[in-house]
Amino acid sequence: MATAVKTRSARRIRMWWAGWATLAISAAGIAVYSVPAYLTGDPADSRLPLNPDVALHYLSIALHALPAGLVLVLGPFQFVPALRNRYRALHRIVGRVYMISVVFASVAAVLATTFSVNGFSAQVAFYLLTAAWLYSLAQAYRTIRRGQVRLHRIWMIRNYALSFAAVMLRVFLILGLAARSRYEWLTVESVYTTSAWASILVSAAVAEWFIVQRTLAARAQRPTAGAGPVA
Repeated sequence: MATAVKTRSARRIRMWWAGWATLAISAAGIAVYSVPAYLTGDPADSRLPLNPDVALHYLSIALHALPAGLVLVLGPFQFVPALRNRYRALHRIVGRVYMISVVFASVAAVLATTFSVNGFSAQVAFYLLTAAWLYSLAQAYRTIRRGQVRLHRIWMIRNYALSFAAVMLRVFLILGLAARSRYEWLTVESVYTTSAWASILVSAAVAEWFIVQRTLAARAQRPTAGAGPVA
């Protein structure tokens, strides 16, 4: 019995690290791919189509991409229990940098979205994403200030999932553009709009599933003090 429990525990640990590595590597990959294009100062390097009537569109995207890239890279390390518990001061410092980066990236995202040429539906998606991004961050900050560590972690899972929507957007765009090469009736705008909404909804859904499975369900399975053996 003890051996079986240890085996299941080891399997869960391996799966956790595999998931974490996938998350961290893909997030860093998107950051490395996206951010350098906005360090040159040349609008021709932009990864997104620019509004020709708005000179500040490139600048707003650049001001969003830089802190957003930092958020993608820093986020996964905040969820590693060994790092979080052993280096608490560093965890708090990185958390503050993360929080400030989300705020700056959100403000720039509102401007970039307003100037976007990708259509009204995509604009609505990114406005909602930004609002949810800031709301989940505010809740994470409020709960940790009150000492509610478990709730803080739950809200940070939600917040980083919304950050990770940037990665999922690229995944859905690749799939959508591949589908477009086969189905000519698909337009670039429809692919981008669908990818934007799908990235947000899938990221949020996975976060809620993870919260239920890893946090709430795990807690419910713990034996209650004083309880008799379960049949």
